[in-house]
Amino acid sequence: MTSSAAPILVTGAGQRVGLHCAQRLIKDGQRVIFSYRSERPGVQALRDLGALAVFADFSTEAGILAFISELKTHTDSLRAIVHNASEWLSETPDNDAAAFTRMFSVHMLAPYLINLHCADLLQRSHPADIVHISDDVTRKGSSRHIGYCASKAGLDSLTLSFAAKYAPTIKVNGIAPALLMFNPEDDAAYRAKALAKSALGIEPGSEVIYQSLRYLLDNPYVTGTTLTVNGGRHLK
Repeated sequence: MTSSAAPILVTGAGQRVGLHCAQRLIKDGQRVIFSYRSERPGVQALRDLGALAVFADFSTEAGILAFISELKTHTDSLRAIVHNASEWLSETPDNDAAAFTRMFSVHMLAPYLINLHCADLLQRSHPADIVHISDDVTRKGSSRHIGYCASKAGLDSLTLSFAAKYAPTIKVNGIAPALLMFNPEDDAAYRAKALAKSALGIEPGSEVIYQSLRYLLDNPYVTGTTLTVNGGRHLK
């Protein structure tokens, strides 16, 4: 890997996958700017490693545009944008419209506006990349999480559209993971059921996403592609 003087932006890097990828990028010698919505131990951990933290509320257009404006006060170029920020909300009769609207804003409107308004930053770096972190659930839909699935599927569509729009100067790709890691409160029965859904049957952790990200950043001949990282769920 070769590091770039221009930083990589990772959205939603305060915990889990985003945190891991940001830490690995820094370890590999890459400057990192990251967005966060809540103060978490991971946010301070990244600050301690030298990453620049920028607050962001992607639930509204105003919040997204405020983030973009603040970002541009800190850098005039970007090596890549990794859209990792995500929202998982229950969709119940008393909050279905609000939940859908919020997930649409986080999963689609924020990447859409950031990609449009930060293209000038990316065009000052060679190479330059945009990577959308989607979800394997878009492959077949979800009867229980329709809004989540639909907004992530929209993110997949943005990958194709922006890849066409920004070629050949900016590569645009996606990563669609399935289960990566359990939560501490997940019981044994749930874990066994979830693991049985994939052919490989393992809890891989966040490193597999960093490996996929690294591939997309380093390969000069891939754009408009979404990598499936699902342990073979489509085989079951």
